Amino acid sequence: MDFQISHLAKKFDKKEVLRDIDFTFTEGRIYGLLGRNGAGKTTLFNCINRDLTADSGECFFLEDGQKTPMKNDDVGYVLSTPTVPEFLTGREFLRFFLDINEGSIQNPQPIDCYFEYMSIAPEDRDKLLKDYSHGMKNKMQMIVNIIAKPKLLLLDEPLTSLDVVVAEEMKQLLRQQKNGKVTIFSTHILDLALDLCDEIVLLSHGMLEPVEKENLGNDEFREKIIHALREEDHV
Repeated sequence: MDFQISHLAKKFDKKEVLRDIDFTFTEGRIYGLLGRNGAGKTTLFNCINRDLTADSGECFFLEDGQKTPMKNDDVGYVLSTPTVPEFLTGREFLRFFLDINEGSIQNPQPIDCYFEYMSIAPEDRDKLLKDYSHGMKNKMQMIVNIIAKPKLLLLDEPLTSLDVVVAEEMKQLLRQQKNGKVTIFSTHILDLALDLCDEIVLLSHGMLEPVEKENLGNDEFREKIIHALREEDHV
């Protein structure tokens, strides 16, 4: 399975944010979407997720050579600032998610199994989500995507503000979960992209450009990438 972005463009007033993007992502790989703050990474994700309407272009899956339109439940989206229903406990939230998606979830597990998998302690499982830390809320976002098993997982700088231990747990989880889906991980931190991702894609001046990871070991090539990021206009 491939995920294809075809001639996607978006501008705000006269500012071109995305310029005729044409790119193919392959199942089972974690792609690092590398771009400086303001480069348009969130705009790209919002167009893919249809939270924003693109000016032109389309996104779709290619399965066995056949073009398959995207459905809403094909896409999982983990935001940098977690959005969870803070009036529910962690357990209530997962029970509610399982109940409303009962017809589409394959092989659901007992709720405590998901908590165990994400290393959420028993004493935290019945706390209100408003009392969860930023990292724990991010873990809850990841749990619902583990349950839903989307074909495409978009991660919008989810590790930037996490402590070292939680960030390492999340990276290991993403590596374990990458098979059977396309994962696109946006970041402005080059070393994080190198550590986590199988492929690096540079978003600069509204265009996507693949970057060979082997080249990033070369100091001169690495400096060119950093220079390109510095030159990028803010969006």
